[in-house]
Amino acid sequence: MSLLLVFEAAARHESYTRAAEELSLSQSAISRQIQVLEEHVGVPLFRREGRSVKLTEVGRRYFTELSGALGRIRSATLQVMSYQAGAGTLRLATLPTFGSKWLLPHLHDFYAAHPGMTVHLHSRIGSIDFRNADIDAAITVGAGDWPDLHAHRLYNEFLIAIASPEATAGTPESCAPAWATKQTLLGVTSNQQAWAEWFSHYRLDHRQMRIGPSFELTSHLIQAVRAGMGIGLVPKVLVEDELNRNELIAIGHAITSERSYYLIYPSGNETLPALVAFREWLLSAC
Repeated sequence: MSLLLVFEAAARHESYTRAAEELSLSQSAISRQIQVLEEHVGVPLFRREGRSVKLTEVGRRYFTELSGALGRIRSATLQVMSYQAGAGTLRLATLPTFGSKWLLPHLHDFYAAHPGMTVHLHSRIGSIDFRNADIDAAITVGAGDWPDLHAHRLYNEFLIAIASPEATAGTPESCAPAWATKQTLLGVTSNQQAWAEWFSHYRLDHRQMRIGPSFELTSHLIQAVRAGMGIGLVPKVLVEDELNRNELIAIGHAITSERSYYLIYPSGNETLPALVAFREWLLSAC
């Protein structure tokens, strides 16, 4: 097992030096254990390129199979530890703005129903490599195309165009969708087609789109709208409070996006006690 752990770390980094740092071993110890493993399996797993090492083709296939197996062992161990403690810990990745605007305000309900459990939140944007990340599950947005993961749809994403009160003041037509054709359109990098969907929904000419800056975080886009940089297109669930307080103004009504919010996780995690409890609560809450 120690040889496999050394190989997995070295293969993941494709570096004996970084594997040695991660495992608190010397680089020579990493090299020796890789040699022992290669002698055992009878094929070279790495090739040297100058001072660096690269996986051979068979080494890469071995790493793919092995990392999944080690992940299942790690998951099984965590399950046992959760049962032993009589409770459980969930390491959950979530979209930053969704986490702050929806999940955190509702999370006290989960703790009230499951007082012995703990949810550690990690902000993540984009895809998540569950094999190499210390994450049990994630809340993300997409079209549901995660063939190797369990995916539970939470609810549809509804997009609403927003503007600052200052930008719309004294402009009677500002709440009509056509007003957007004269404005700078702000977006998020993870959904570049959102404004095209919105213009198509309202049958507006795409040639009139004045695409402006895009932002990695939806919270940054909302702040940019507040600052008068342009108008934004965001999930309605993230700005409902601001709309109700008239801190932001809706342009048109919310449209159904092609994406939805999902809870996703690898199959090896499906029986984690904390994940089972959180999944049931989340699906009910949504």
